[in-house]
Amino acid sequence: MALSSRPKTQIELLLELEPVAEREVNRHLTMAKEWFPHQYVPYSDGRTFDGPLGGEGWEPGDSKVTPESRDALLVNLLTEDNLPGYHRAIADNLGFDGPWGFWVNRWTAEENRHGIVIRDYLTVTRAIDPIVLERARMAHMQGGYQAAHGDSVLHNVAYVSFQELATRVSHRNTGKVSGDPLCEQMMARVAADENLHMLFYRNVIAAAFDVAPDQAMQAVTKVVKDFQMPGNTIENFTRKSVAIANAGIYDLRLHHDEVVAPILRQWNVFDRTDFTGDGEKAREELGEFMVGLNATATKFETRRDERRARQLAKA
Repeated sequence: MALSSRPKTQIELLLELEPVAEREVNRHLTMAKEWFPHQYVPYSDGRTFDGPLGGEGWEPGDSKVTPESRDALLVNLLTEDNLPGYHRAIADNLGFDGPWGFWVNRWTAEENRHGIVIRDYLTVTRAIDPIVLERARMAHMQGGYQAAHGDSVLHNVAYVSFQELATRVSHRNTGKVSGDPLCEQMMARVAADENLHMLFYRNVIAAAFDVAPDQAMQAVTKVVKDFQMPGNTIENFTRKSVAIANAGIYDLRLHHDEVVAPILRQWNVFDRTDFTGDGEKAREELGEFMVGLNATATKFETRRDERRARQLAKA
């Protein structure tokens, strides 16, 4: 329960939640499995590219993965590439001391491994034009990354709770539709890390609901209503996200059913009895938003099914 009706400062929140962070760090270290990117890349399949070494230029026929998965693999990798910006943002919020600082660096190291393995796989297997990929990386990283919720600990930790689970779902489904068993195995391995990251952040916010329920509820409502994936600044992101949704890799139904709703249930937000005015108001807003999100997801599914039926009829 909240010890005071006065909103807690960021420092107070970090200090009160520090024992939770330490517990979650220890839990993570017992659950995380060591793995090596090079073991998921078929280097013997590689060929020299054109350029100074005089190899062969990329052709669309080189790619083994399905067209449906290419946009997703590109977006997934470019999202991972912006890790320096994410590191800065989370370090600015959580700091470099104690369990918070340990987690920031551990999380960064594990996320960097994801970018390594996906890029090596895409390059060696010629899944994506490497020139297109590199130009997109330069443009995306040049744009940088700014946390959407400033220096608010609760807002930013709530955001990554949802974002890590969303990334897990996207990575896993990308592998499933890739048409390449090795790609599916690799993306499942990456997704397993993302799930452990989600557990850290989700459990910290669960504790925040006991420490500062109204503040936590307001932060969660704001994050859910404004949620965007961190790769939303990628060039042509809207077009790519539509293609990804149409392929069933990540769409509004998955976002509602497999990301937002399960985490909200875990936090028990709709059955808690410790909210006051501001917290209760935020919960009501969230409930209304979830109803609308579910309706929008259903509408999208209906239109997608109708479009697929028309395509089948033409075929």
